[in-house]
Amino acid sequence: MKLDVLVFAAHPDDPELAMGGSIVKLTKNGIKVGIVDLTRGELGTRGNADIRKTEAAKAAKVLGLSARENLSIPDGNVEESVENELKIVVTLRKYRPTIIFAPYYNDRHPDHINTSRLVKRSMFASGLAKLESFENGKAQEPFRPAKLYYYMQTYTFDPSFIVDISDVYEAKMEAVKSYGTQFYNPQLNEPETFISSRNFMSNIEARAKFYGFKIGKSFGEPFFSEEDVELDLVGMIKELG
Repeated sequence: MKLDVLVFAAHPDDPELAMGGSIVKLTKNGIKVGIVDLTRGELGTRGNADIRKTEAAKAAKVLGLSARENLSIPDGNVEESVENELKIVVTLRKYRPTIIFAPYYNDRHPDHINTSRLVKRSMFASGLAKLESFENGKAQEPFRPAKLYYYMQTYTFDPSFIVDISDVYEAKMEAVKSYGTQFYNPQLNEPETFISSRNFMSNIEARAKFYGFKIGKSFGEPFFSEEDVELDLVGMIKELG
């Protein structure tokens, strides 16, 4: 299956939190989007890997995904290894996305940092003709996505661009709340964590409002590009005029 966009994440729920609104906006406009979760989130304090799998599938339906895979790399130990790089190369050559997204490369969680580095390495390696990879025993053709963009998690950055998610913000939060064991729920008898407090959910909304305000919208999601981003000036003028 050819995808337009492929989002890589260290853990299930990372894409929903960081760019769930942008994903919904894309899928509602006919763009084929997939997510590749590197780990099953088995070290999470609340819930377990099986519950997280069910929650991720529920969120995938809300997001309108065309595909979602899990590479089952050990949670808490996402290593920059040749083995893990090849796993990502296989997914890139399988789905052949035009654009890919990854976590920003400076973050509180080491898995997020290493996922970012792995994806960048794999993006380059995937285009090498002499690097062999196989899917279901069949040799794959080399392929390299056109663009890599980074989404924001715990640590902030000066964004290269911001996506207006005002019309899909509620869908984003519905996808986030698909992870019922992860986030604020006073009915659960589970230990409180960094992301399970009421304040964390308030911060998600505050961040979306902040970046929305910066572009004159209600809600926004920020992204970073290591390369300059082209502006369609004519299209922008026609849209605003």
